[in-house]
Amino acid sequence: MNPTVVLVHGAFADASSFAKLVPELLDAGLKVLVPAVPNRSLSGDAAYISSVLRSIDGPVVLVGHSYGGAVITVAGAEENVKALVYLAGYALEEGESLAQLQGRFPDSELASALVYTPYPIEGSTEPGTDVSVDIEKFPKIFAHDVDPELTRVLAVSQRPLAAAAFTEPAAVAAWRTKPAWGVISTGDNTINPDVERFGYRRGGIRPVEIDSSHVVMISHPQEVAAVIREAVAAVGA
Repeated sequence: MNPTVVLVHGAFADASSFAKLVPELLDAGLKVLVPAVPNRSLSGDAAYISSVLRSIDGPVVLVGHSYGGAVITVAGAEENVKALVYLAGYALEEGESLAQLQGRFPDSELASALVYTPYPIEGSTEPGTDVSVDIEKFPKIFAHDVDPELTRVLAVSQRPLAAAAFTEPAAVAAWRTKPAWGVISTGDNTINPDVERFGYRRGGIRPVEIDSSHVVMISHPQEVAAVIREAVAAVGA
């Protein structure tokens, strides 16, 4: 049975960020699923994606973009996940948080462009904090090689990430037991590309460098699809 490709989006984006990649995979005859990630907490988001994975009959190649890389690092421990693919993503070690991994390297331009907004938490008198990217700075930081007409839509339709997710440690590192591939966006202004390189090298993750902004699956869908097809071919029945 050929694997289902499950695409997990990251922060400041949603499932539509895979709109250019999905046709490439479907046209290759692959089954694809693109769930919406709550972006509330690493453990909660991973638990949700894990529930989606358990509902799939058969093997899975699990793909995560950006913060979605942290999510697949944890959710990828599910038994039917046969391979991981990181797209400009965080390959966390067990017990490590996003903040800790990023803290090893100089900040990207993202650090000075974040916007913090309170949101209500049910059952709590204290609000949570949503993190998003300044709309005016979004194109340069997130998608400088994407059509400006699309980028302006992406900028105003961000799915924020709860600040708590930045400091929550990964409960497990699935790359320790699953084969993994990783795309490094060499022109990334959102995540320092050295963060991506370090995580992949540490995890024995097969690296592919693409001269791209952070949203490599939008600006280079064919090249990203080729990496995913390689992973599928490596583990497919």
